[in-house]
Amino acid sequence: MLSGLELALILILAATLIAVALRRYGVPPLVAYLAVGVLLGPYASSLAADGGVLQAAAELGVVFLMFSLGLEFNFAKLQSLRHFVFGLGAAQLLATLLPVTAVLLWLPSAWGQWLMPGLDWRLAIVAGAAIAMSSTALVTKLLVEKREFESEHGRRIFGVLLFQDLAVIPLLIVIPALSSGTDGLVPALGFAMAKAALLLILLLRFGPVLMQRWFGTVVRSRSHELFTLNVLLATLFFAWLTSQVGLSMELGAFVAGMLIAETEFRHQVEEDIKPFRDVLLGLFFVTVGAKLEVPELMANWRQVLLILGVVLVFKVAAVAAIVRLSGASAGVAIRCAIWLAQSGEFAFVLLSQATAGGLAQGGALQPLLAAILLSLLVSPFLIAQADRLALRVSGHEWMMRSLQLQQLASHTIARSGHVIICGFGRCGQGLGHVLEAEKVSFIALDTDPDRVREAAGAAEPVVYGDACRTSTLLAAGIHRARALAVTFDDLPQALKLLHQVKQLAPQLPVLVRTGSDADIDRLREAGATEVVHDVAEGSLMIASHAMALAGVPLSRVRRRVQRIRNGRYVLLQGFFHGADDRDRESIEEDPLHLHAVPVLPQAAGVGRSIAEVAVGGVRVSALVRGRERMIEPPGTLVLAAGDVLVLSGRRDLILSAGERLNVSV
Repeated sequence: MLSGLELALILILAATLIAVALRRYGVPPLVAYLAVGVLLGPYASSLAADGGVLQAAAELGVVFLMFSLGLEFNFAKLQSLRHFVFGLGAAQLLATLLPVTAVLLWLPSAWGQWLMPGLDWRLAIVAGAAIAMSSTALVTKLLVEKREFESEHGRRIFGVLLFQDLAVIPLLIVIPALSSGTDGLVPALGFAMAKAALLLILLLRFGPVLMQRWFGTVVRSRSHELFTLNVLLATLFFAWLTSQVGLSMELGAFVAGMLIAETEFRHQVEEDIKPFRDVLLGLFFVTVGAKLEVPELMANWRQVLLILGVVLVFKVAAVAAIVRLSGASAGVAIRCAIWLAQSGEFAFVLLSQATAGGLAQGGALQPLLAAILLSLLVSPFLIAQADRLALRVSGHEWMMRSLQLQQLASHTIARSGHVIICGFGRCGQGLGHVLEAEKVSFIALDTDPDRVREAAGAAEPVVYGDACRTSTLLAAGIHRARALAVTFDDLPQALKLLHQVKQLAPQLPVLVRTGSDADIDRLREAGATEVVHDVAEGSLMIASHAMALAGVPLSRVRRRVQRIRNGRYVLLQGFFHGADDRDRESIEEDPLHLHAVPVLPQAAGVGRSIAEVAVGGVRVSALVRGRERMIEPPGTLVLAAGDVLVLSGRRDLILSAGERLNVSV
């Protein structure tokens, strides 16, 4: 019998290996997590001494996901989505739940018992509610990864998901009441809804002020550990608070994130929460996959496939019809339908309550559970084809896409020698304003509809368009452009864009912005003409002013700044890390360190040149000999006892260099 820690280690190891293997074929990691759960699920319960620990940790993953989504929202944005939440969301739930319940009740007795033994009107309602749910965790994660959260269909999808989370409240009250009888159901439901409404009103009314003051107090302590601990405390406290009044934990976490989004600490909080969210969310999908009983699936595969087909086809038709009736285009309706076609994690909660209350007999719900899990497994593949299906089915979508490209082309048809700005955030807008002041023509591309609408209303030359699409770059006049600037800091998207530019206009100069030392070489190898490092450029500006104020001639200041830029900021890469910096290092990045290494008299490096003792990946940034400090000493310089080498590179490589010099680092 394994401990919870040992089981978690096995699951994470399996998830890593399968995710790496599937990633080569473009399969999302979510599918790998579900696959690990399906493969190891039959053995997990027999191996684990306490499987509840894993389940609790997995549930926290969804809580942190909803918290991070709350950070993306503020009250104004939530207000703008109210029609999608309470209008489209309510319509979707009713348009799915009521017909499914009716169909199950109208089925001939033999068919109904074949699908679900012991089927009656109460179990039909539970099944309809479970099928009506979609996966908040899966869909929202894919929306963020594909950068479609702010798209027209993305806003509708999230509105529907948010209403489904709200709808769980009455459903969790109704199902136990159905198990014990319907007496007192209406008063109990009304009381629970009143408690939920009162809590939300209090949180949204007084929460922003309290959150601002409390986080301000924590920040003044100047402790990063305390700040991170406070983020976890706020997330879990709000999740617990809402769960105590019958709301879902996920909704409480979303409200907590939304309150923090109103403060200036939003971006720091988002970085602190990311490692917890991603790891625990992966564990959540592993536990979801483990719920599938493969022997039951094989024994009842006909029922499972029938239910799966009905769920996908019916939900696609129902959601597409509802979205279309709400006034959206056919393309948006099809995208929404495909994204919401699967059933979700709350379905397992509802079905488990039905089983615990005696509404279902034994394994009566196993075919439905298996179909829900399979819908989660196939959903990422269906979503990957959503754009293609929307374009194929909807002629209006082709027209809108062509109109979008035509609008873009109309802005650039008379332009020649212009600059294409990809991303019109703060950096892109600053670049555009400087170019405008110098009478340099430019066109900006951005995928945030609110930003495009605001900027276009101010007569800025910005249009909605994905710069990573070949058609968008062609419509932007890439063959007539003088340069292209990538102003967003997103390495995967920047590399994809550089690949497109290399295929279309290999001679076009491309400027790319980055915030990481480690990305500079990758971006240059991918085709960037110049890579502008945010932090390094800030240091250069301060250094140039300081040199000028110190009396250094302006010609020397310009030469020094240009030399550093030509050297790809080598002189500025890496820094001496202190205790306050360790917690800021991202687990996804490999920060460069500067480290001073003394050359002791007995060291093997004494009497040898720097080039002889050099280790790949480590650069000698400076050498201190006596009171003399030499910047970037030549490789032919022979080391002497008492020298101090300033090494720049990754921590592990610096350790290797120290071992080669036979000194301790």
